[in-house]
Amino acid sequence: MRSGRESRWPEATQERASEIVARYPERRSALMALLYLAMAEDGRLTDEGVEEAARWAGITPAQAQSVAGFYTMYKRESVGKYLLSCCTSISCMLSGGDDVLSAAEDEAGSSGGAPGDDGLVSVEHVECIGACGGAPAVQVNYELIEGVTPEKTRELVRWLRRSRPEVVNTDEMQELFGGARSFDWAIREEVGAVGPCPAFQPLGTAGKERAS
Repeated sequence: MRSGRESRWPEATQERASEIVARYPERRSALMALLYLAMAEDGRLTDEGVEEAARWAGITPAQAQSVAGFYTMYKRESVGKYLLSCCTSISCMLSGGDDVLSAAEDEAGSSGGAPGDDGLVSVEHVECIGACGGAPAVQVNYELIEGVTPEKTRELVRWLRRSRPEVVNTDEMQELFGGARSFDWAIREEVGAVGPCPAFQPLGTAGKERAS
C-alpha cells in the first residue's frame, strides 16, 4: 500500500494505517485520519509523524503539513490525558461560555492547551463545536457535553482527576455534568474516547463506555 523506506510505526499501527487507506478510493483522502493515527502514536503530532502519514497517503510532507497546520485538532505540543475544550463562539459566549472557560482554567490550573501541574487535564478555548442550541458547551477528548455551568465544569475537572476514567463517554458526562441539550440525543452512544484524539474505532482511539 505504500512506497518508500520502512515504516517507523509498530506493526499494529501499520495494520490500522493499511485498513484506513483501504477505505478510500484515493490514498490521499485518508490523510486526516492518518494524522490522527500519528498523533495517537506519539502523544502529539511530530514532524516525523507528519512525514509518516504523508508516506502512507502518497503525498509530500509539505502537503501533509499544510493540512496539519490548518486544523487545531492536530496538537503539536503534548496535552493532558483529558483535553477539555470550552467553546467561546457567539452562542456559547452569550450564554456564559467565558465564565465556563475561566472556571475550567482555574480548577485545572491550565490554559492554552498546556497540561496542569498533574499532567492530567488540559484546557483550551475553541470556536464553534456545533452545539449552539445547547450552549454553553464543552468537550472532553472531543466528547460533547451541553448546557454546562461554571460550577458543573469545576465538578467535571474534579471528577476527571478523581476517577481518571479510561474511557470518556458523552452520554455519561452529559448525565453527570450537562444541562439543556440542543435536541434529544435519542440513541445512546456506547463508545467513547480513550485519549485526546477524536474517537474512531479503526484508529484505536475509541473504547467501550466504562462501568459507572
